[in-house]
Amino acid sequence: MKRLLKLIAKRWVTYTLGFVALVSAIVLDMYNPYYFGEIIDRVIMNGELAYMRTALLALAVITFGRAVLGYAKEYMFDISSSKVIVDLRKKLFDHIQRLSFTFFDKNNTGELMSRIKEDTDNIMHAICYGIMLTLEQIIYFVVAAVILFIINWKLALISLLTMPLIEYVVIKLERQVGMQYEKISDQRAALNTTAQENIAGVRVVKAFGREKHEILKFLRQNEENYKINYDLVKSFAKYNPMIEFLSNLVLVFVITAGGYLVIGEEMSLGTLVAFSNYIWMLIWPLRMMGWLSSVVAQCVASVKKIDKLFEEEPDIKNCPEPKMPEKICGHVEFRDVCFDYDGVSVLKDINIDAKPGATIAIMGMTGAGKSTLINLIGRYYDCTSGSVFFDGIGVKEMDLAELRRNVSVVMQDTFLFSDTIEANIKFGAGEVSDEVFMAACRDAMVEEFVSQMPEGYRTVIGERGIGLSGGQKQRISIARALVRDAKVLIMDDSTSALDMETEHAIQRAMDRRKGFTCFIIAHRVSAVKNADEILYFEDGRIVERGTHEELLRLRGRYYETYREQYRDYVEALEKEVV
Repeated sequence: MKRLLKLIAKRWVTYTLGFVALVSAIVLDMYNPYYFGEIIDRVIMNGELAYMRTALLALAVITFGRAVLGYAKEYMFDISSSKVIVDLRKKLFDHIQRLSFTFFDKNNTGELMSRIKEDTDNIMHAICYGIMLTLEQIIYFVVAAVILFIINWKLALISLLTMPLIEYVVIKLERQVGMQYEKISDQRAALNTTAQENIAGVRVVKAFGREKHEILKFLRQNEENYKINYDLVKSFAKYNPMIEFLSNLVLVFVITAGGYLVIGEEMSLGTLVAFSNYIWMLIWPLRMMGWLSSVVAQCVASVKKIDKLFEEEPDIKNCPEPKMPEKICGHVEFRDVCFDYDGVSVLKDINIDAKPGATIAIMGMTGAGKSTLINLIGRYYDCTSGSVFFDGIGVKEMDLAELRRNVSVVMQDTFLFSDTIEANIKFGAGEVSDEVFMAACRDAMVEEFVSQMPEGYRTVIGERGIGLSGGQKQRISIARALVRDAKVLIMDDSTSALDMETEHAIQRAMDRRKGFTCFIIAHRVSAVKNADEILYFEDGRIVERGTHEELLRLRGRYYETYREQYRDYVEALEKEVV
């Protein structure tokens, strides 16, 4: 809440102008009942027709003034609140961007989208309309109460008799709806997640004929959403009629008592009419309390959710006094590295020395720790024990942005944005020369298929690269890594969807480039056989290491993989030897 109040305080000038307009409009409105009462007493009762012109002119000025001031009030509060929400969303998005991989491992997209959009919308609704109306109703109530006591203190006391009871009911309502709005916020996030996952994975759903299952899953979430909202409606249905009844009871008491005063000539009819109009300035704030309590409860629930998100701290933090090597060469070294995730040992006693320009290949079964290993180079995670060095400096001591600027990654899960092919390739490098861009596209074999597209590199691809084949997406991802021209290149199973011919062409292009240290994770022997060192992982350990020829002579796990993939060729060779 403090964070939100600070953002509101930054806009104090426009909020103050809105508040001044609000108060001025209320002051003008206070004259309306007075002139209505005067018209009854002086024009209708006493026949002072000349006063009618004065009263009507005054009412016209009041109406026009309230219209202008009402516009100024709405504009100032709207623009102030909109800017507050813009600042809040920016801070929230910036904070989410700074969080580590572990946070995103445990939180789903639908929930984060709910915080950024729906919860900030709830806050916007409260600080715009909620604040404005709350201030307005409080001022109306206080000023009207003072005027009522000035007119007739006896009637004023009668009108205030039921106020404590109404306030008690409103507080009960606010507490109940506050708890329900927290449930609604959580459940809405779950509903959004279900819908988002289904839409994103609709091709998988259709491929496996699981439409009915997904529909039922969404219906269950929707039904839960309905039940929680139904409970909320029941709360309003229970308390709002009580508030209405008590509010109207005040008017009945006042008119009854006031009627006796008029009959006894202790009060004029016009004064009673004016008093009754001022009473509405007490009743309306009380009636609005139910709605305002709902808006406030929604806002409080949303602020709690967002504050909880702001309380999340990144696991990976920049070193207070970062170091950087004098010259970036791309020398990567793992010394006795171990890594645990959620209490499970993933990597154990890893030692690797990748000299500048070397190519290190990593093979092994799924879940052996291959991807985890390369995630330690760019500090996407920190090792539990041991150290990772980049050009002789521990990665924990380096500036995080500079470190990652010198590491280029082709990820296992190819993600492309809904943008042009050119924008996707330039994503990691920003603006680059046409020569560098085209060289990366040629080396990644992107030019081969983009040249056949009517709009070429300006072709807009769908969400996550929909419309492209798996191999085309991988080639764009490789080009995106190459165009960055980093000293360390990581390729995580990045050619699995490519045919052998394209894979070999890309490998030849990579060999021509040189000048960078390359880590390759692959399952194909063809992708790793030319590496300077091949590491075979099993259960988080390096169980074999060496060149292609050395590992074949070892006749271990790598040889078994080679034999499986080149069975016909190996069998033919063995027959020739025999």
